[in-house]
Amino acid sequence: MTQPGCPPIVGVIGGSGLYEIDGLTDVREETVDTPFGTPSDSFIIGSLEGQTVVFLPRHGRGHKQSPTSLNFRANIDAMKRLGVTEIVSLSAVGSLREDLAPGDFVIVDQFIDRTFAREKSFFGEGCVAHVSMADPVCRRLGDEIEAAAGAAGIPIKRGGTYLVMEGPQFSTRAESNLYRQWGCDVIGMTNMPEAKLAREAEMCYATVAMVTDYDCWHEDHDDVSVEAVIKVLMANADKGRNLVKALTPRLSARTESCHAGCQTALDVALITAPDARDPDVLSRLDAVAGRVLGD
Repeated sequence: MTQPGCPPIVGVIGGSGLYEIDGLTDVREETVDTPFGTPSDSFIIGSLEGQTVVFLPRHGRGHKQSPTSLNFRANIDAMKRLGVTEIVSLSAVGSLREDLAPGDFVIVDQFIDRTFAREKSFFGEGCVAHVSMADPVCRRLGDEIEAAAGAAGIPIKRGGTYLVMEGPQFSTRAESNLYRQWGCDVIGMTNMPEAKLAREAEMCYATVAMVTDYDCWHEDHDDVSVEAVIKVLMANADKGRNLVKALTPRLSARTESCHAGCQTALDVALITAPDARDPDVLSRLDAVAGRVLGD
């Protein structure tokens, strides 16, 4: 019997500045309807070094959607319907540390979620589930990203905490300094609830945080501005595409379920008794939870 999550299909979510992937062949676009609404854009599907890749520009091509207006549930549900097993999130962030300069890349391993205006779960009244988020990213996927970056000559730092703010405004100086006191490393607006939803959908998820600026705490640098961020975004996007190209072949070799347990996350998460589950809710969960609900 095929193990959960096999064969691998790689999903890439491109953040600000990254709206396409180089080198894809046999490219097609697909629009996906979901029970949770409309995703950010149509999906670009193709082959990269023999591996199927599904790409989504998080904000839509042309950057039409703000972080708060993103339909995270639709994005993740649609990727699950397209067979995606692992998601590489490429995200623009601000730095909260002196030694993380604009242009640096970080493989994030923790999040602090400070968002408040977003739907954060596929589950709820009628079918309740509690997934573990103690380790919110896939260690195996992080290992592969680190190795691919080394092979491609892209400097990358392993480990860091990403503070996810609501936005769309940038931080106040007081907020920025508070987050530094908390031990956060980078700040951005998009990876929550994205990571939570990927876990609920039993997909491996990892974030490459691409630093565009020092957040406003830094006295020797100008306060954050869109103009300054865009200059660094373009250079980061080129490196991000090169990283994806180096990473994709490394992900093709997996023949078993992820040893980090991502693809069986719902095994011990559902708490609502089977006879108490709402059939209408279950029908919306056919993609993300079909494995454990028997669909």
